[in-house]
Amino acid sequence: MSEAVNISPVWHPFTQHGLTPHSPVVVRGQGAWLELENGDRLLDAISSWWVITHGHCHPRIVAAMQEQAARLDQVIFAGFTHPPAEELARKLLSIVPHGLSHVFYSDSGSTAVEVGLKMALGYWKNRGINRTRIVAMHHAYHGDTVGTMSAGARGVFNDAYAPLLFDVARIPFPEAGQERRTLDMLDHHAKGAAALLIEPLICGSGGMKIYGPDVLKGMADICARHGTLLIADEVMTGFGRTGTLFACEQAGVTPDIMPLAKGLTGGSIPLAATLCKPDIFAAHYSPHRIHTFFHSSSFTANPIACAAASANLDVWLGEPVLEQVNGLCAMQEANLEAFRADPRFENVRRMGTITAMDLKVEDPGYLATLGPELTAFFHAQGILLRPLGNTIYVMPPYCISAGELAMVYAAIKEAAAQFG
Repeated sequence: MSEAVNISPVWHPFTQHGLTPHSPVVVRGQGAWLELENGDRLLDAISSWWVITHGHCHPRIVAAMQEQAARLDQVIFAGFTHPPAEELARKLLSIVPHGLSHVFYSDSGSTAVEVGLKMALGYWKNRGINRTRIVAMHHAYHGDTVGTMSAGARGVFNDAYAPLLFDVARIPFPEAGQERRTLDMLDHHAKGAAALLIEPLICGSGGMKIYGPDVLKGMADICARHGTLLIADEVMTGFGRTGTLFACEQAGVTPDIMPLAKGLTGGSIPLAATLCKPDIFAAHYSPHRIHTFFHSSSFTANPIACAAASANLDVWLGEPVLEQVNGLCAMQEANLEAFRADPRFENVRRMGTITAMDLKVEDPGYLATLGPELTAFFHAQGILLRPLGNTIYVMPPYCISAGELAMVYAAIKEAAAQFG
């Protein structure tokens, strides 16, 4: 323990301080770049953990936060409301899949999904129907709160907290050629279940595992047939990552409940929202307080965060962002061509603006030393990449240029030469 005396008092997430006691100090960001305290720059190829969409410090979003901070910084949201929250909700409902009607605000992706799970259970409880089982997918990751850990894949991330977790029914990830097995298993588990919770089209932290819109549509149809609620976790996939504004669009699906976060404010400030269909809200609408939706946080619908999100939606609604997204999809695909023929890599894949590839190594596990070694290597090349074990993925902000993206893939080729 004495070795820890001289390290920073800050405890960082997903960081083993016994191995990396000192973290680089970032002092500013602009566009796709981060600047460190020592003057070095890092090209942010993972959108600072998947949140930055248009680029760091987008001027319209920054201006909206500054203006709102000078007017109203915070107010209790239980029994009160404010213009930024009301405006944001109306804008959100105008762009999400048709049929969603209500917006519940929270603070992070984990809490947005947790809210979705509680909405689903409250829906059945308030209707006097005993449906409590949650169905989830293998390789899933939905967050680090107790409910979301319970629905996520069990393993190193949550072993220590197993006594807190509740059981869920699991369906296999729909691997290519085995989609029918997944759908058949869901058909079995969905009968009498409260809800199916999925990441639509791509399982992020589970290894950037991709499946097709037809499978998503099949899962939605099975849920509809059994009356099981569908919770589509669009925390990562929302706001353009899969090539459309929301992943569910590609399957023509409107989920019963849709959690959003990460790109909701363009990545500028924490805010999350859980959207639902009218019948979910109606099940909690009552003259009896016992039917209240009992969830809150002190900073629910913070006005500054809502103003940032509203400005972000103005960018989406008023600027050709989807054209920029389509351009990035094309650039990503072009860069993958050489890697598909490279024997040092396997399972080279793309979903919208996200690419991933698995570096062939003897020890591919998440806890193997390869992941941190690759991360350090990329940092030395001026690139912010944070591989999931031997899975190297690229998820840049939409403002990245072709030249900047080429730098990222050049660094990946160099990493293969050293570690592959």
